[in-house]
Amino acid sequence: MARKIVAGNWKMNKTVSEGVQLVEELKNELAKANASDVTVVVSPPYVSLTEVVKTAAGSQVEVSAQNVHQEASGAYTAEVSADMLKSAGVGYVIIGHSERREYFAENAVDIAKKIDAVIAQGLTPIYCCGEVKEERESGNQNAIVGGQIKDELFHLSDADFEKVVIAYEPVWAIGTGLTASADQAQDMHAFIRGFVADKFGKVIAKETSILYGGSCKPTNAAEIFSKPDVDGGLIGGAALNATDFVGIITAFN
Repeated sequence: MARKIVAGNWKMNKTVSEGVQLVEELKNELAKANASDVTVVVSPPYVSLTEVVKTAAGSQVEVSAQNVHQEASGAYTAEVSADMLKSAGVGYVIIGHSERREYFAENAVDIAKKIDAVIAQGLTPIYCCGEVKEERESGNQNAIVGGQIKDELFHLSDADFEKVVIAYEPVWAIGTGLTASADQAQDMHAFIRGFVADKFGKVIAKETSILYGGSCKPTNAAEIFSKPDVDGGLIGGAALNATDFVGIITAFN
């Protein structure tokens, strides 16, 4: 069975001290919650990683980076390697986020190499895929998402693929005023699991955690997480508030 995972992507928010405070609040909230069976991950900006790792030590909270460079080292100003992230105590790395694809023109080759670099260091990639509004309206969402997964993950061995967490982002429903329903989330998650099963087999597909990366909030998380192929969420804005984030984490119960 797939692990339940709720990961918070802070994006370009929170100073170092604010990030430490948020994790302290999160630890306090989790201590009162019934969510020991959920893997909780926070993903602060690079500058906060080491302090957040220290603050989270010994707690239920694990730490992810928001991106990584595909090369091990070199003249890549302002970039960070998987080895550097590992040395900072990070356990996860978000790869292929829709904002990285749109604003920084990351392509399938870049993303596949980043996946390889992260796995080689023993870190867990949280791999993002999803379609934009025009692709959804034309009915091509399965072809788009399937193509992304095929081009960016299907080069992996069975053993390496088992280390990947997938996060589906309905890009058309993020910050647009449109809302993806729980049934739409389930439909895509079921497609992704079936697509993975066709390549890697039903056992690996069943054990792959597939997170929902849409506009998930405490008010709709329980309905979304009740769907059989939704194993958790990659949370944006609601992860910046400890109470809201824990409200999502406990929505499995």
